[in-house]
Amino acid sequence: MFRLFLILFTLFALPLAAQVPPFWASEWPDTDFSKTSVDFADIISGGPPRDGIPALSSVQVVPVSDVTFSEREPVLTVEIAGQIPRAYPIRYLTWHEIANDEIGGVPLAVTFCPLCNSGIVFDRRVGGQVLEFGVSGKLRNSDMIMFDRQSDSWWQQFTGEGIVGKMTGVRLEKVVSWMESLGEFRARNPQGEVMAEPTGYARAYGANPYAGYDTSTRPFLYRGENPPFGINPLARVVVVGKRAWPLERLRKNGELQEAGLRIVWRAGMATALGTRRIADGRDIGSIRVYDARTGADIPHEVAFAFAFHAFAPDGEWMLGD
Repeated sequence: MFRLFLILFTLFALPLAAQVPPFWASEWPDTDFSKTSVDFADIISGGPPRDGIPALSSVQVVPVSDVTFSEREPVLTVEIAGQIPRAYPIRYLTWHEIANDEIGGVPLAVTFCPLCNSGIVFDRRVGGQVLEFGVSGKLRNSDMIMFDRQSDSWWQQFTGEGIVGKMTGVRLEKVVSWMESLGEFRARNPQGEVMAEPTGYARAYGANPYAGYDTSTRPFLYRGENPPFGINPLARVVVVGKRAWPLERLRKNGELQEAGLRIVWRAGMATALGTRRIADGRDIGSIRVYDARTGADIPHEVAFAFAFHAFAPDGEWMLGD
């Protein structure tokens, strides 16, 4: 009875805009709901509960020479200077969404939100502390909300920003990564490493539980505005900061040099969100983004247009002439 009274007192003591549903406070007793940068009304359940989608607390790797699944399948690649390049297959990340890993002493959160098609890698270090991330089961703008197990704060995957709890307002540092086919990774890194198939989980790795999603008419569980200029909300865009280039424009041109960047499209990678079997997906190609002056890789992601518009409503659409 006292615990219920304490929860209710806490809720009604908060400003109206920040009131949290009672079942959240019960499910997340260690989350500081008095600190938030978003409207709680914009956060909804994606279906699974906390940890219902099991994030990986560690990763095993195998030599790329041992990998036998289709060369067309997408992987999320991380190449840190002086370290063996590593690829994280989307066939595994689709089912786990977060892999906590470390390369060369750099602790990483390798994340993939299928509903936004956003694959982003973050440095897990915050204020001298290494965080471990899990999947909350909550969504905002159809994007995964992560949580850290140290403070139970909630984080927006698309932006890497803490949005609820002690870490509100903190931003994770992005680590350069890109999505490409296994074949591209193998050709460039014949001695590279690939995240091994997770063990202990009954998952249909290699299958796509969101079959047909990237050709559907509306994003799943999305209540926000559609992108401007008649852009299909589920069209893929190359996101660099607050600019977005339609993937189809890159596909037609092969390469663009704009805004100080060189963006290159290459055929050969299957969509992970099309057919039931990922290896059978249509070819959407892969993207690399470079500094046009130095040639250095630039952090970016290839995401659905609705997600870019939702999180950068004043962003610039690079549509060309």
